[in-house]
Parts: sequence; structure tokens; C-alpha cells
Amino acid sequence: MGKRIAIIGAGALGGYVGGTLAQHGLDVTLIDMWPENIETIRSRGLELDGLTPDEQFTVTEAKTMHVTEVQSLPRASIDIAMVAVKSYDTEWATMLIRPYLAPGGYVVSLQNCLNEEKIAAIVGWGRTVGVIASLISVDLHAAGRVRRTMPKGGAQHTVFRVGEPHGRVTPRVEELVEMFSLIDSAKATPNLWGERWSKLVQNGMGNGVTALTGLSSSGCLANETIRRFQIQLAGEGVRIGQALGFPLEKIRGVEPEQMARAAEGDAAARAAVEAILTPKAGSNPRADIQRPSMAQDILKGRRTEIEMMNGVIAAKGAEIGVPAPSHETLTALVLRLERGEIRPSPAHLGAKGA
Repeated sequence: MGKRIAIIGAGALGGYVGGTLAQHGLDVTLIDMWPENIETIRSRGLELDGLTPDEQFTVTEAKTMHVTEVQSLPRASIDIAMVAVKSYDTEWATMLIRPYLAPGGYVVSLQNCLNEEKIAAIVGWGRTVGVIASLISVDLHAAGRVRRTMPKGGAQHTVFRVGEPHGRVTPRVEELVEMFSLIDSAKATPNLWGERWSKLVQNGMGNGVTALTGLSSSGCLANETIRRFQIQLAGEGVRIGQALGFPLEKIRGVEPEQMARAAEGDAAARAAVEAILTPKAGSNPRADIQRPSMAQDILKGRRTEIEMMNGVIAAKGAEIGVPAPSHETLTALVLRLERGEIRPSPAHLGAKGA
């Protein structure tokens, strides 16, 4: 019998991953807290959309459950539980699925931010695995409809990085790599924590900025003032990660040390970094609608993960004496945005509108 997979949080990434795995014949149950999303998938399937015809299909094979129906699952019936909810919902989502894990079952954090410790506190470190989705942009733009707004990584960029907290490459990591390879490029990593912090830095330089400015990802990077603020964010995050001892990966295709030097005023490093980050005309036909999760949250009037992204970077920096003033500033501004005290505008970062 194949592995029984539950996706807790069938939103943008959870829906995209779960739907694609189901389309490939895996036993997937999508569990979500938005009733309309589940009912739409039940009535007409989960519509997935990408940049190529092969990425455009409707999934009818996935099973579905409202959160209120989870208690009808048989005990010990889930082999792999992928938690794909917002970071602030991690604990309850893990607690929800814990009674239904099979004896050898485990929980995968398929999320932004640092959530493995929260999951391990509930199910134990031996049942906790991390998956980083790097440079993937998906959004749930309507109930039962998920679209990808970035090209597949393929051989040029490994999108899914799967790792154990202890760093060894285990059979279950290899199993997950095989699964995620059905979706896009995937690899096992012995560097889960370095990958996690690198993704946190990557999110920290993009998510909150798009939310605050109201611009697309490419719109932010095309604006010199905003782009340089993003480089500052990344540089601060890199220095904190280095001080914490994490072996860092590339940040949006840039070597971590080069990013930090660019943020610290090295003219040659900044020129090199800006050459990589500045969008190329025609490189992405969906660049005008590409917005990361936090910008989508603001558009939908939902709470953001700003405190778990930029707030965590600033807090960790404060603990070890490495300042992160840009992260503190951005966190405060996005919290004001959440409360409705300000509206999205490039002017918050001293930039003119696009």
C-alpha cells in the first residue's frame, strides 16, 4: 500500500503540492479550514495553473476534509502529515493531526519560517522533518484555484530541499525527495537549519516589503530605493545567521557574504548584487501579479507572518548583539498596516510610486 498523505492547510503551497501529488496517483487528503475552498474542490476539482501547458490541469483524485471532519479519520491512518498552514497556526494544526499518525508516521513542516521546534514539541524530534520550498511563488487566488507565478526551477535551481533536524539523510528524506521530484527539482540536504535561515532571509527581504509597498515582487526589485532597502534587510539577516553559526545557502542566487558586503556599502559587491536582483524584461510573463504570501495576506485582510519572519530575525540579532534596524522598522510598519493605520505605498520606504 502507498503512503497515506495528509495536507493540513490546502492553501497556495499546500494545495499546489497536495494537488500535484494526487495528480500523480499518490494517496492525498486535503484538509483545510476555509469551507468554500473544500466545497469547491469537491464540486469541480482543484484547478492548478502554471506557466506552461503541462502545469495546467484540474485535480479530481484528492480526497478532502473540512477541519471539522478530521475526527472521522481512522486512528493511525496517516503516514505523512504535511503542515502547510501559517506559522502562527503551527501548534494547533500539528495537535490536530497527531492522534491520526501511523506508528512510523511523521510530520513535515512545509512552511515559511522556523517551525520545526514547535512541531517537535508536540510529536517529538523523531517525527519531525523539514521541507524548504525555495524560490517558488504560488497563490490561492480563488477557492479551489491555485496558480504558480514563477517558472519551474528544474536543473537551474533546486526548489525543494528536504532535511532532518539532525542532518543525516534518512530513508524517509529520500522518500520525500522522490515525491517532491514529481513536482519540481528536489534534493536531500544535511543542512536543514542553514537552509531554513537562508529561506528566512530570502522571505525577510521580500514578503514584508511587497505587503508594505503594494508592489509586485519585480516591481519592488525594479525600484532602486526599495531594492537597496531589500539588500539591507538581506545583509542584516546574513550577518545574524553567520553569527548564529548557520552554514548559509545562496540568497536569491547571491552568495551570502556578497549580499552582506553589499548591504555594508561595498560598491563592487552592491553593483554585482543589483545586477542579479534587478528584473530582466520579459523573464517572467506573470511578474506583474507575482506577490509573496504576506502581500497576499494584506490583500485578503488577514494576519501576516511578519513577527515570525522579520520579527524573529530582529529578535535573534538582539539576543546576540548583532543589530537589525531594517527588520525592526519593517516589522513595525507591517504591523501598522495590519491594524489599518496605514495603507500600502512605496512612500513608506521613501520611494515614489511605480
